[in-house]
Amino acid sequence: MKELLMGNAAIGLGAIRAGVGVVTGYPGTPSTEVLETIAKARPADVYVEWSVNEKVALEVAAGAAYTGKRALVTMKQVGLNVASDPLMSLAYIGVKGGMVVLVADDPGPISSQTEQDTRTFAQYAKLPVFDPSTPEEAYEMIGEAFDYSEKYGTPVLFRPTTRICHACAVIDTDGTRREIQAEGFVKDPRWVIFPKLSLAAHAHIEARNPEIGRDFSTYSRNTVECFGADGEHARRVIVTGGVNAMYVKEALAALGAPDTRVLKIATPFPFPESLAEEFLEGAAEVLCVEELDPVLERALLMLCGKRHLSVTVRGKLTGDVQAAGENTNESVRAVLAQYLEVQQPAADDNMPAPPALPVRPPVLCAGCPHRASFYAVKVAMQGKKCVFAGDIGCYTLGNAMPLDMTETCLCMGAGITIGQGVHRGEPDRHAFAFIGDSTFFHTGIPGVINAVYNGTDLTVVVLDNSTTAMTGHQPHPGTGVTMMGDVAAKVSIPKILEAVGVSDIQIVDPLDLKAAVDAAKHAYTVQGVSAIIYKSPCIAVTKPRGTMEIGENCVRCKKCITALGCPAIYRDGETVKIDATLCTGCGLCAQVCPVGAIGMKKKEEANA
Repeated sequence: MKELLMGNAAIGLGAIRAGVGVVTGYPGTPSTEVLETIAKARPADVYVEWSVNEKVALEVAAGAAYTGKRALVTMKQVGLNVASDPLMSLAYIGVKGGMVVLVADDPGPISSQTEQDTRTFAQYAKLPVFDPSTPEEAYEMIGEAFDYSEKYGTPVLFRPTTRICHACAVIDTDGTRREIQAEGFVKDPRWVIFPKLSLAAHAHIEARNPEIGRDFSTYSRNTVECFGADGEHARRVIVTGGVNAMYVKEALAALGAPDTRVLKIATPFPFPESLAEEFLEGAAEVLCVEELDPVLERALLMLCGKRHLSVTVRGKLTGDVQAAGENTNESVRAVLAQYLEVQQPAADDNMPAPPALPVRPPVLCAGCPHRASFYAVKVAMQGKKCVFAGDIGCYTLGNAMPLDMTETCLCMGAGITIGQGVHRGEPDRHAFAFIGDSTFFHTGIPGVINAVYNGTDLTVVVLDNSTTAMTGHQPHPGTGVTMMGDVAAKVSIPKILEAVGVSDIQIVDPLDLKAAVDAAKHAYTVQGVSAIIYKSPCIAVTKPRGTMEIGENCVRCKKCITALGCPAIYRDGETVKIDATLCTGCGLCAQVCPVGAIGMKKKEEANA
C-alpha cells in the first residue's frame, strides 16, 4: 500500500516492519514522531515507552537487546549527550538483539541549543552510523541497520536530520513484519563490564571496524551516479551523504548536468575506503558536500594520505562549503556552479518570486500559565538582588521582552544547578530556578538533592502545566498515563521534593496573581531550599475559560501590553483590543489592569 508519510512516520513503520520489539525514547524535535508513530501502529507484542530521560531510555533498550529482542531508542542530538555515558560502555559490551539508537540531528539549528553531528560522535564512540538521504530510503534502511547490528553484535547509530524527519514522501508500505525469535536473557560474563574485559573489547572493536568498513563498501545504499555525457571520466567529482545527496542531485539537474560523478555515502563510519578509492580513480579533485562536520572530507583526506592518491580534497575545511548551518538547494547549487565552473541558470522573469514568509518571533502562547508565573516572580522581586535561572522548554521564552526573566539557559536540568553556582559566587544574590514538570523528572531531581545536601539558598520554581508542551504534549511520569495509553500512578512532584529534604513547598495557581506574588515573596525569605509549584494546565490540554474584553473605562495606559506581551492583546491605533480568536480567558490581564477596565466577556456576547 502506498502512503504519504512524514519521514519520522516512515522510520517508525520501517522499524515495526523490521521486527522491533521494544521502543524507548525521550521527546525532542525533530525525532519525536518516530516513537509516536510506533505507539499508534504497534502490534500487541511491541512495547513502547517515553522514558524519563535519554540515559534511562538507552539503558532500558539495552536490557531488551540483551534478551535478543530488537530494540530502538529515539532522541535528538542533544539527547545523545545525556545518553552518552551508557552508550560508550555499551559499545564495548555489545548486544545480542539488534539495537538501533536513532539520533535526529538538527542543522540550523531550527529547534535546538546546538548544532551537533552524530557522525562525529559515531567516530568517537567507534560505532557504525547510517545516514539516510530520503524518507523512502530511511524506511528501508532502518531494517538494514538492525541487520548490521545483529551481524556485528553492536549498537548502531541512525542519523536522520530535520529535513529527512519532517519531509513527506509517498512510500510503499508492504504491510509485512519480520518475526524475530528472541532467545531470552542468558547469563554471561560479557554483560558485566570490567577493566580487563574492556581492554579486550576495545581491541576487538579496533579490529572489527575496518571489517565493517569493507562490508560497507559493498552496501547497496552507497551508490555512484554519473552526470553529463562524459561523467564517468570526470576529473572533478563529488562525495556527499544524507539529505545533501538530494540537494546535489537537484542542483546538478538545474545546472544542466555538467560532467561529474557523485558518490553518495550512506554509512559514513566506518568509512567504506575501498569503494571511495575506486571512485576517486582518475579524479583530480573531489568536493565534499555535507552537514554539519567535515566527516566525509576528513575521511577522504586520510584515505588519500594512506593510499598516496594525488587528489585535491575540497569542502568545509577549504572554505568551499559553509562551515556552520544547514545547506539548502540554493546554497549547494551555488557551491557546485563555482566548483564545476558552470553558469547558474538565469532567473525566469515570468516566474514570480515566492513571497517572503512572515516573521513570527517565538513567544509564549496567549493564556500560557508560564507568563503568569514569570510575571508574579518579577513583581515580587522588584528591587531585590536575584538571578532567574531558566531551563529547556517553552519557558525558555521567558527571556523575551517584556517579561525579560530567563537570564540563563544551558541544558536540560541545568537551571537548578546554575542557580546554585551563581549564589555561591554571589552569596547575597538569591537564585530562582525555573523548571518545567517534564524537565524536573528528566534531570531536575539531582540538582535539588545537591542544593539540599550542600545547604544552598535557592528557590526551585516548578512550572507544572501537566504535559511536555514544547515537543508536542507528550505524557510524563506526572500525568498519570503512559505512551501506550495505560493509566499509571501519577508521580507527585511535591512528595519527591519533600522526600529529598525540601520542607518549604508552596503549590499555587499562577493565574491567581496575588497568591502567586505572595508565594514568591515568602520563598525569598526562606533559608536553604524552598520550592514553589506554579500549577496550571497548558492551554493545549484544557478548555478555554472564556474570552476577555476591554471596557470603555480603558485609559490606554497599555500596561496590559507592556507588562505581559500576550499575543492576544494588541494596539489598533491608540486603542487596545483583545483578539477573541486567541484569548483563552486566563484573566491575567484583568489583574494587571490598574483601572479594572478588563473583564470576562459575557457568554451571550461571546457566542454572538
